[in-house]
Amino acid sequence: MFHKILIANRGEIACRVASTARRMGIRTVAVYSEADAGARHVAMCDEAILVGPAPARDSYLKGDAIIAAALATGAQAIHPGYGFLSENEAFAQACADNGLVFIGPPAAAMRAMGSKSAAKTLMEQADVPLVPGYHGERQDSDFLRQQADRIGYPVLLKASAGGGGKGMRIVERSADFADALASCQREAISSFGDDKVLVEKYLTRPRHIEIQVFADTLGNCVYLFERDCSVQRRHQKVLEEAPAPGMTPERRRAMGQAAVNAAKAVGYVGAGTVEFIANQDGSFYFMEMNTRLQVEHPVTEMITGTDLVEWQLRVAHGEALPLTQQQLHIDGHAIEARIYAENPEKGFLPAIGQLRHLRAPQAVTFTRGADGAANAPAPVRIDAGVREGDAISPFYDPMIAKLIVWGQDRRQALARMRLALAEYQVVGLATNVAFLQRLLDSDAFSNADLDTGLIEQNRDVLFPPPRPAAREVLALAVCALLHGERAQGASAARPPEPWQAGNGWRMNSGLNRVLDFTDDSGSRRVVAGYDGAAWTFTLDSATQPLALAPGKAPAANGELAVNLDGQRLRGSVVREGDIFHVFMNGRHTVLAYSDPLAHSGQADVETGALTAPMPGKIVAILAAAGAKVAKGTPLLVMEAMKMEHTISATHDGIVDKLLYEVGDQVTDGAQLLTLSALED
Repeated sequence: MFHKILIANRGEIACRVASTARRMGIRTVAVYSEADAGARHVAMCDEAILVGPAPARDSYLKGDAIIAAALATGAQAIHPGYGFLSENEAFAQACADNGLVFIGPPAAAMRAMGSKSAAKTLMEQADVPLVPGYHGERQDSDFLRQQADRIGYPVLLKASAGGGGKGMRIVERSADFADALASCQREAISSFGDDKVLVEKYLTRPRHIEIQVFADTLGNCVYLFERDCSVQRRHQKVLEEAPAPGMTPERRRAMGQAAVNAAKAVGYVGAGTVEFIANQDGSFYFMEMNTRLQVEHPVTEMITGTDLVEWQLRVAHGEALPLTQQQLHIDGHAIEARIYAENPEKGFLPAIGQLRHLRAPQAVTFTRGADGAANAPAPVRIDAGVREGDAISPFYDPMIAKLIVWGQDRRQALARMRLALAEYQVVGLATNVAFLQRLLDSDAFSNADLDTGLIEQNRDVLFPPPRPAAREVLALAVCALLHGERAQGASAARPPEPWQAGNGWRMNSGLNRVLDFTDDSGSRRVVAGYDGAAWTFTLDSATQPLALAPGKAPAANGELAVNLDGQRLRGSVVREGDIFHVFMNGRHTVLAYSDPLAHSGQADVETGALTAPMPGKIVAILAAAGAKVAKGTPLLVMEAMKMEHTISATHDGIVDKLLYEVGDQVTDGAQLLTLSALED
């Protein structure tokens, strides 16, 4: 076995690989950019080498620097993780040329499957079912539009060299084709350096089902069953599960065998995923093959009891596959949720910032007995690449962690995922945790009524209007506020006097203190009363006694317990200035406290200014200065996190001034242009 490997990646996958390597007694070398000098994956590995500045193209995508780091540290092999150089055939070949083992498929297999159009041609020759479409070399706009007209709308434009949902557009009608193609090609060239696209029929209510395959250098190839990845936003996966709900044994064998045939057709070695698009009637079509380990591989590991990274290392070292097809079986059900720094209510825009407070559910060691039954009562796994205090930067994928649970069946796995998500606490940036909770609770997902349009079809359920903060949430915030002020008064240098106590004491009278909080739904006014002995809590004319639970002073991490009219309430309150983050019953509520002594008023925000929702680059300007535009008219296009974001007019008006040009970099919140109102 290898004695040292270099991990050519970052974040949770680098940590994941390092964990298995350590268990196998293999030393690891991390590579890192200047932005990742203090990252978790750097701390987990035995050695670490700086390979360049923050942008990935200057660090994690510099194959020559990574190979030099491997040679300098005496590493025998390079594990590419996923993303970055994991499917780069030139890098795989360069590893071999320098005497390093690339822990992945041969360059020839990557070449065959790296182009979606070439791969579909191969599959067609192997009699694997294909979605109707055009996968050829001719790429002029008029010709591609003719092919789309022939296939019939809606059609899907897809970057031939793409992946991860980038470089994909759904076109509903012929008149929209040219604009969609131009946008798709811009994103493709930016993400993959290749603007070639293919055109396919877009199926309605399809499911996305993928098969995990594994092959060794001795001619053995197996499939480790399927994963359902139908729940997606913007063609990127949100929830994954294994096995796929409703999968019959006959269909599983047919899809598994098709995937193995596809792998053998290109001489595949290592871990790979063959992705299919499936109709509700059970028919399925080949989409693509990912020649690497997938982000969602943990659900396969959970139901098969395998470590796929260990399999990768053993196969790369020339060993046979650890198990045969007959030895593999499905045990239970697993679900993975991707915890992202993003704002679902704003079109899933990625968020950046520091993880100032981070609490995750307790991971449980997962073992099985001789009879295959789970020994652990609540198996939970967390694959994370960040810690509290780390930052989510604009340079890389905004994933915080992957949360994976296992149950004896889907119903139990769902229950365990709900409990685990309820324990997640993040302060410092927006996350998708609340959205994931609503998604799990939706009838469509709960009942396994799955297709790739599930999120859009259930927008009313998944994006409900804001609800006012509950009475119990406000009570926790008030208790945290009052106790904090009391503790601050008691910490004075001199012995505390009544005037410094901060407990509401008044000479010859009681206290009624008006406290104003604001949440997404509007303002809430609370009155905290003190009669010299106890506090009361008044909301909407209802008054109740309020007190910290006996012996339950707020903990350093914000946990507290209070009694409200005899009801024991438990939760956590994290305060940042006048912002209170209340975590209670699995929900996160943000309250802004209006301190009358701290705020005398705020200036009006300038009207007509459109700002950047996050750091990025201007890639297209769609309206000229002086142009009259209607509300909703696209004005310019930004690229951020390798995705395009269109900035549209917020009202009818005239474009007064464009403040940036195509190619300019902009910071988060930067004013992009000014839009004045039309004169009456």
